[in-house]
Amino acid sequence: MLDYDVFPEQRQSLIRELLRREGRVVCVKLSRELQVSEHTIRRDLQELAREGACKRVYGGAVALSPASASFANRVEEGRASKELLGKTGAQLIRGGGCIFIDAGTTNLAVAKSIPSELSLTVVTNAPSIAAEAMNLPHCEVIMLGGRIQARTGGALGITALRQLEGMRFDQCFLGACALDAEEGLTVFDYDDAEFKRALVRQSSEVVVALTVDKMPSVARYDVVSCSEISVLVVEPDVPQDKVAAFVEKGVDVRFSGGDDPGIEVLRIPR
Repeated sequence: MLDYDVFPEQRQSLIRELLRREGRVVCVKLSRELQVSEHTIRRDLQELAREGACKRVYGGAVALSPASASFANRVEEGRASKELLGKTGAQLIRGGGCIFIDAGTTNLAVAKSIPSELSLTVVTNAPSIAAEAMNLPHCEVIMLGGRIQARTGGALGITALRQLEGMRFDQCFLGACALDAEEGLTVFDYDDAEFKRALVRQSSEVVVALTVDKMPSVARYDVVSCSEISVLVVEPDVPQDKVAAFVEKGVDVRFSGGDDPGIEVLRIPR
């Protein structure tokens, strides 16, 4: 049996694997399983945090999200999964309303899946999403202006924020770089975080469609806590224990795919 107290590299390698697989580790549990002190585990987590493998949180650490590439590079990643998420997200849209679709590759899939018979107003800060919505015969499209950021594929900055202040939305589809039940929704860009916070303030319902690699994990800037997310749409093969923590926070969780992808599958009343 390997003595993890003597072999720190092997110990840290195991912690990396746990972070990759589970998204979160707890000091007390690691200390017990590896038979080393909690002080040793905290040192390991500090070292892994310096390497960018995780973020230290109270009692342990959370994996850093891998979703830091540019919008153009992310469009083709996990296309099939995003298409399923997009179809499920689009099932949530109610006709006659005004919705905001935030920039992001999964939200682009939502826009592509909106039923053509729906009559609604779509507001977005992403040119790619605006172009998709313009194909819908009964859809009014409003595009926010400003500098287009390569990473998000959307307009950010003071111009977009000022336009957003004068609008109210029945639903918003909020983009995310990372989501954790305790740390909430986070992103990699400061301006993007500021824009998303303003968007949530203007929206009656917040929907987040997310690929499994982003949960649980964290990025650099806080956006909202899980209590402000109305519906979370996840992939069908996400383990129940991964979504249980979000259900406990009062989030309505729906799995993509199936004959009726809009059906609510997990819920704890608020």
